[in-house]
Amino acid sequence: MASKQQNRGLVKKGKNNAAVVNLPYPKLRDDYILVKTIAVALNPADWQDLEEQDLKPGSAPLLIGCDFSGIVEAIGAKVRKELKIGDRVMGCVHGTNVNNPEDGAFAQHITAKGDLTMLIPPNLTFTAAATLPSGLATAVLALYRHLALPMLPATVAGSPGPWILVYGGSSASGSIAIQFAKLSGLRVVTTCSPRNFDFVRGLGADAVFDYRDPDCTQQIRNLTSNTLTLVLDTIATPSTAAISTAAMSSTPRNGGIYCNLMGVSSPRDDVKAVFFLGYTGLGEPYTFSGEQWPVVPEDYELVKKVLALSEGLLREGRVRPHPAAVRGG
Repeated sequence: MASKQQNRGLVKKGKNNAAVVNLPYPKLRDDYILVKTIAVALNPADWQDLEEQDLKPGSAPLLIGCDFSGIVEAIGAKVRKELKIGDRVMGCVHGTNVNNPEDGAFAQHITAKGDLTMLIPPNLTFTAAATLPSGLATAVLALYRHLALPMLPATVAGSPGPWILVYGGSSASGSIAIQFAKLSGLRVVTTCSPRNFDFVRGLGADAVFDYRDPDCTQQIRNLTSNTLTLVLDTIATPSTAAISTAAMSSTPRNGGIYCNLMGVSSPRDDVKAVFFLGYTGLGEPYTFSGEQWPVVPEDYELVKKVLALSEGLLREGRVRPHPAAVRGG
């Protein structure tokens, strides 16, 4: 029985204080599955959460980590996705979660929302699979919730779609966003270092520019004939916001949208800045920087729908994982 086995994981014990410790087996909630982890992936949120405020005295340590792949060990009674014990799965969880301290990914055995987990297709390794879930969920919410792209599959053919700028196209989130934007019928322009030009072109980017080129913004505006109104900035700093919004149309119809992952404001009054947290796609209330955030049912349903579609896209090779640098555990 799983309950007789040992469990160890990496937890946050305080600000900038993490340790590998013995852990009890996580409780299997009705809509969750129990997973034996095989691989995990690092995300910026992992170290950012570790640097956040200290824990309250007496608080339980928080299990760290968001992305995982592994093998199903048990299935909750209310899980609706067709899963069986022994299935290879991947998914994301809310690591370093003060509301549910056991919700992270960096442990030998974890729990994850059953209906949000994805079956790993035969053409993907556990390592490759672990790099995908958070990037997929982030791209789904950015593109289809906040930028209102046409839902998959694209149905309009024969005419070019509108332009979207994916700033930071060679990042994990950027590489996924490029592929889904193309599948939704858009034309994609992106930025990255020249050494990654071939990589993003291979993902489907229609054009790519060096973000360090002082003419980058004008080149993008010329390419898009001054029509660019949609931006996803996966790097999200004041300098990337300045480049992104400067490349947008000088007369955006219905207002341009600058969507970013770090809460950066728009330098332009006529461009709306949208910041979101991918945790809304997990279907649970959560705490971020001391503020309580409620469940967003429509985000959960959207992520669940597109992740299910993504299983087939990955199996068919129409979506590819980001290259991984593999480290020992």
